[in-house]
Amino acid sequence: MKVSFTTKEYTRLLELAYLGLRVAGARPDDPATMPERYSEVAQKIYGLAEVFGCADLVEADVNGELFPNEKLTGGTAREKLDAFLEDTFWGELVARLAERDLHADEPRDATKLAEELDEAELDRLEALEDSYWREFEARGVDNLVVLRGGKG
Repeated sequence: MKVSFTTKEYTRLLELAYLGLRVAGARPDDPATMPERYSEVAQKIYGLAEVFGCADLVEADVNGELFPNEKLTGGTAREKLDAFLEDTFWGELVARLAERDLHADEPRDATKLAEELDEAELDRLEALEDSYWREFEARGVDNLVVLRGGKG
């Protein structure tokens, strides 16, 4: 099979590889964090950078392993990663706080997953999530307090 890319398309492929590897746990500052499952494919993708006119986006470490450099990781890819992390943080925070509050209000079965909730519980969960979204959109974490040792 033969695949061809323009320089622009290959740049996007490098960005996708970087983003995917970051989500899979790889950190550019620590080559040991590269998931073994993806390392061979990542090296192939990075190894073609010169052929596609993108040598300025990849560099080698002292062991000859290739990785994306600051020009790639600090541009659009960084903006996309930051937006993903921001969305993930707020979404998880809202979901977990709402589920916690739902189970505190209705402690009969705290092991129920959201998929197992009845219609009334789902409505209550949605109301709790909406309340947290409004609070966090208005004030961020300014009013968020962690009470150590239990509820106050």
